[in-house]
Amino acid sequence: MDALKILVVDDESRMRKLVKDFLVKKGYEVAEAGDGEEALEIFRGDPKIALVILDVMMPKLDGWEVCSHIRKHSSVPVIMLTARSDERDELLGFELGVDEYISKPFSPKILVARVEAILRRTGTLTEENRIECEGILLDLAAHQVSVDGVPIVLSFKEFELLTYFLQHQGLALSREKILRNVWNYDYFGDARTIDTHVKKLRSKLGEKGEYIRTIWGMGYKFEVNE
Repeated sequence: MDALKILVVDDESRMRKLVKDFLVKKGYEVAEAGDGEEALEIFRGDPKIALVILDVMMPKLDGWEVCSHIRKHSSVPVIMLTARSDERDELLGFELGVDEYISKPFSPKILVARVEAILRRTGTLTEENRIECEGILLDLAAHQVSVDGVPIVLSFKEFELLTYFLQHQGLALSREKILRNVWNYDYFGDARTIDTHVKKLRSKLGEKGEYIRTIWGMGYKFEVNE
């Protein structure tokens, strides 16, 4: 099997080399970009890119702009790197469809662990791994979703969240349980990030978004109307 390709975008060559060296040791192929415009050029020209590691502060186009452009056409996972520790930045990233958010300085080993956790859940699965419910078709193998036959673009976390809801229909799910099972690591941020993802997921599902019901003071339940 060909090595999975990861696009590393950072205007600091030293940082790109550090991240690349750790990824290559793990068997990944790495493409590099030093600014936002170069990143989009590479991404648009290479359909093999499986994940993007994206710095926020860059010349020409910053990370927010690059992520926004990517999300208009693709649900490829995006890990955002930032030198600032600001909750508003983190919430903005989740609004734009960022899947992971890591503040600098960080451990390259932790970054690689996050990469592997995401890609592990997007590995090749058998065709029987499909979930269908009231016009919502979720294809785990292709990592695609359609509603009444119309494809919709979800971010990686939105896809994982919808998968979790469909696999646990009718069950009350607390925010803490959702974080533990969907984010798949010890998350120390605000649990309200789930509310942000649910809001966007409901919007993208259209009328089907009503199936995601709020349980006040606890979390959510995916339940089809009788």
